[in-house]
Amino acid sequence: MLHQSQKKLSPPVLSPGNDRNLSLDSQIQELPMYNFALEISCTGEEVAHYLEKYPQLPGVILLDEGIYYGMISRCRFLEFLILPQARELFFQQPLKVIYSYARTAILQLPAHTSILNAMQIILQGCYPQDTSLPKTRDFFTEPLLVHNLEDDIYYLLDVQEVHLASWKLRETESQIRYERSQVQIIQNEKMASLGRLVDGITHEIVDPVGFIWGNLTYVSNYSQDLLNLIATYERELSEIPEDVSLLKEEIEFDFLEQDLSQALASIHTGAERLKKMVSSLQNFCHIDDNVYQKPIDIHLCINNILLLIQSQIKKEIKITKEYDVLPPVLCFPGELYQVFMNIIIQAVDNLLDGGGKKQRYLATDSDDNQHEITIKTSVIVRDTTNDNIPDSRWVVVSIADNGVGMSKAEQKKITSAFTNAKKSDFGLALSYQIITARHGGQFNLRSQLGKGTEIEILLPLL
Repeated sequence: MLHQSQKKLSPPVLSPGNDRNLSLDSQIQELPMYNFALEISCTGEEVAHYLEKYPQLPGVILLDEGIYYGMISRCRFLEFLILPQARELFFQQPLKVIYSYARTAILQLPAHTSILNAMQIILQGCYPQDTSLPKTRDFFTEPLLVHNLEDDIYYLLDVQEVHLASWKLRETESQIRYERSQVQIIQNEKMASLGRLVDGITHEIVDPVGFIWGNLTYVSNYSQDLLNLIATYERELSEIPEDVSLLKEEIEFDFLEQDLSQALASIHTGAERLKKMVSSLQNFCHIDDNVYQKPIDIHLCINNILLLIQSQIKKEIKITKEYDVLPPVLCFPGELYQVFMNIIIQAVDNLLDGGGKKQRYLATDSDDNQHEITIKTSVIVRDTTNDNIPDSRWVVVSIADNGVGMSKAEQKKITSAFTNAKKSDFGLALSYQIITARHGGQFNLRSQLGKGTEIEILLPLL
């Protein structure tokens, strides 16, 4: 509420604003605004005096005993006074009378309204989407009435200030989007170059791994044959030479005989893991031609990714896999690998980075507090008989963690990034685009504080 502290005939007060440091989230209260109000008992002559003295003043706010009554803009007041006989008839009349004749549409907005949103409201008022609503061009010329809800004070904002600020912010927004697109292009090029580099390295590793893997069987057989030969010599010789006995003690032959098979088994295990790692790298770094889709094994894809990030998981996170029998899925393999990599790494980060926060939302300490990622796959059939089309089959992949979860505000921020390019990050938002736009699938995010996060992907089976 405006009080009488705003004395009658007090000069206009212009707030300096902060229009030199605007951002995309800036509000209209950061723009220069006039705080100027007169009681409706004032005359038109007094208003004309102020409008002449302050040429930038966009209008005057009207009060009825300190309470907001209305607003007359400079443009409307001058248009009214140039009418025939208006000056003689109404110049000495109180503002209440003039306002009853010069009243027009007033756009009133809270002070915390963003500049871009205010501009959108102005355009919607001038060009309403609902054709049943009347159009009003007054919003393009009349000042905005800004209401500071905290102090219950009204201000006048020149609509041109909103136009200029909106234009600057749109230019800034375009620049940001351009820079982000350049970053995305550079990032894609880096990933492609990294993929080629790693693919080349894996090819170089394949041959040595093949040598080790291929010769391990022979080495195992040869060593066993040599041990059998030594045992046969010992059985056939009536007396073992002293030099041989001393050598056996020196090299600890009994221990060597027992440990040799274990050492070979360890080498075999290491070579097998290295072979799987190289195969996973080759599959992950495979560069698609992005023209033709190829059938892949979803389970093999996920297992390869888990193998690649095994060093991050270690023993801190339990991986639970509930795999159903899946047919091959037609897709762009490289892109789908990237999607599953993004989601699984996101789940790992949720657990490792937010593990300490989880205790706030859990009532007791139990085994459920162990970090866990659950991966489920299945095939579902959707009934589409009501749509007069054959039933469709979908592959469902669910990746869930039991981390701290997300609030509704955090979920809204992420889901809005799915379809809002200017706020898009290059993780889940990119994954959403790949699944929905490139593969015709669905990407669902579910989360609850204290109960973790689940991302569900549905891919159509053709």
